[in-house]
Amino acid sequence: MNGTGARTQRSSTTAPLDSAALREFVCDVTLSEQSRAPGRGRSLSHGPHLQVAYAVIDASLVYLGGSLIFYLRFDTTPSLAQLRQIFLATASHVYVGFFLLYAALIVLACATQDLYRTPRDRSFLDETLRVAKASGIATVLLVLFIFISGYKDISRLVLVLTGAQSFLSLSGWRYLKRKIIMRRTLRGIGISRVLVVGFGDLGRALASWFTKNPHLGYKVCGFLDTHKNGDARVLGSIADLRAVALAHFVDELFVTLPAEGKLVKETLVEARRLGLNLHVVPDIYDGLGWRAALHKIGGFPVMDLHEHPIPALGLAIKRVIDIIGALFGLFLASPILFLAALWIRLDSRGSAFYAAPRVGWKGRRFRCFKLRTMVLDADQQKHALRGLNERNGPFFKMDKDPRITRCGRFLRKFSFDELPQLLNVLIGHMSLVGPRPHPVDDFERYDLEHLRRLDVKPGMTGLWQVKARHDPSFETNVALDLEYIENWNLLLDLKILFSTVPALLRAEGR
Repeated sequence: MNGTGARTQRSSTTAPLDSAALREFVCDVTLSEQSRAPGRGRSLSHGPHLQVAYAVIDASLVYLGGSLIFYLRFDTTPSLAQLRQIFLATASHVYVGFFLLYAALIVLACATQDLYRTPRDRSFLDETLRVAKASGIATVLLVLFIFISGYKDISRLVLVLTGAQSFLSLSGWRYLKRKIIMRRTLRGIGISRVLVVGFGDLGRALASWFTKNPHLGYKVCGFLDTHKNGDARVLGSIADLRAVALAHFVDELFVTLPAEGKLVKETLVEARRLGLNLHVVPDIYDGLGWRAALHKIGGFPVMDLHEHPIPALGLAIKRVIDIIGALFGLFLASPILFLAALWIRLDSRGSAFYAAPRVGWKGRRFRCFKLRTMVLDADQQKHALRGLNERNGPFFKMDKDPRITRCGRFLRKFSFDELPQLLNVLIGHMSLVGPRPHPVDDFERYDLEHLRRLDVKPGMTGLWQVKARHDPSFETNVALDLEYIENWNLLLDLKILFSTVPALLRAEGR
């Protein structure tokens, strides 16, 4: 999930490939490409939902722009108060068919020019030329239709001005869209972390191109190679792929080694298990590249053998829900926060609020806001209490923790101490639903497999909280977190949120 999508199940073993298994695997790849839900690729602008939205924007701009030109052509003194009549005036006129037909032709022409994607390596000039070509094609087709139909009442001035405004509006909004996408990319939003397999000339050239062109949205974490040569950028051999990919939160692999069919096949299997996008630069590799998409990134021909889905529209809606939910929650919780803060100050020495260091998405650290429920030196006492941990694994928890204050026990019972985390949700460090963020010292005790729960933003509530809150097994915690990540959708988020309410009312917090 935002930048990255939900991970698929990752196995800890890699079975050898024989020829029969390979043929079955290639068929599975082909079928999965044909049956994959549309619009689930790495680029946030490739999905059908966004493509439909772009087409609707184009059609709306053409129709409304043409309506405005029609209104100005036949009523030269419009006021701001009259502008709302443009749509109604046009809709009741014969021009409505003219503008609707032109909008449909524009959308079809833009589709033929591949204008409903936003490849980061496509220049603004190239996209503008495509818009001009699409506008020209649509205008010529419309003129031919008018000529063949023999309809003579269409104003030539309206026709010319509508064509001009269509080109300007369509290229203008795409320029703004491109600027927003590029600005977000340069700020590190939507960046893909890349591992290059192969430290040869091609691999180094590809990594250098990514580094010199940050707008492409790739950050090179390092290289894998068949032979370690002492260079710090080589993070390991090909056999270390799983460990390196997990440790560096890799999103995509680029294979640049010479045509070693067996190596690429094994890398593909591991990439699918890890949920990583895999690109080959380039070769056919015994038929694995047949029917695979071939395109260019920065001038390099790239063959996509596997792409992991990123539900861009769903993630955008999730973020909107987070913001609205956080604002509404802070408004409702403000009286509770005020009274709780007052009680904390009266009950024990120290601040009412506590900013706890936590580890979140992709291992990024942030300050998690909470109401203070422990004594001031609680963090210093934690190490001495490690031997009394009642949880299995790196996560530390005690039901009768001596560091908890009197009012802290009450606040924890109803989870009131976590209400300030709504600020983290508003900022973007957390989501309303997701795996719980763990302290830094717990994170440092993770195994490699545990890092998979950091593929998404942490949340205030999640499957673990509503299904197994008091289960002492950390592995159960991780299993439920991965179940959430791998099966995520908006409906699941809503179910978890609604299930959290009765859990809070039961006062099961500790």
